[in-house]
Amino acid sequence: MDPKIKILKTEILSDNWYILKKVTFEYRKPDGKVEVQSREAYDRGNGAVILLYNRENRTVILTRQFRLPTYINDNSSGMMIEACAGVLDEDNPEDCIRRETMEETGYEIKEVEKVMEAYMTPGSVTEKLHFFIASYSSAMKKGEGGGMDHEHENIEVLEMDIDKGMKMISDGEIEDAKTIMLLQFVKLNRIL
Repeated sequence: MDPKIKILKTEILSDNWYILKKVTFEYRKPDGKVEVQSREAYDRGNGAVILLYNRENRTVILTRQFRLPTYINDNSSGMMIEACAGVLDEDNPEDCIRRETMEETGYEIKEVEKVMEAYMTPGSVTEKLHFFIASYSSAMKKGEGGGMDHEHENIEVLEMDIDKGMKMISDGEIEDAKTIMLLQFVKLNRIL
C-alpha cells in the first residue's frame, strides 16, 4: 500500500446489489501536507469481457440487453449493444469468460487470448476488466445463449459484420466503452 495514503474509516452504505462503501482517508500531498478526504466507491468485483470474431466471415458476436443505469441517464430504450461480459465471482478471468460466453451467446469456446486489462470508471467503481478475444465458428454454437433466468438476464445474441459494428460506433448505436475498445482492437490489429 502507498505510504501517502492511510485509510481511517470504511462504512458500508449499501450491500443490496453490490457494495457501496464510503471511505475516509488521509492523503499526503507532494508538498507534505496531509488532507483528510472522503470518497464513495462501488465494489462490484472484477470482470471479464470478450469479443468473438470469425475471420473468414469478418463477423463478430455481440449482445443486446436492457441496462437500467443507461435508461435513467437519457437512453430512451435502455437497450445496450455490448460484447459478452460478466463478473468474475470466484473464477479466474479465463474460466469466467468461457462460462459467460456459453451462458450469454451459446458458443462454447476453448481458446481465449487476453489482450488487456483496464479500469473503466476508476473515479467511483473498483472493477478491473480483463479483455479477451476468441475465434468462433458455427460448429461452436452449443446452446441458445440469452443469459441465466436466475440472474434475470434477457440477452439477445447478435452476429454482425465488423464494418457494420464500426459504423454503429460512429452512428452512436454502440455506446458501451468495453465493446468499442474491443471492436477497435480487432480493427487496429488487423484481426478482421
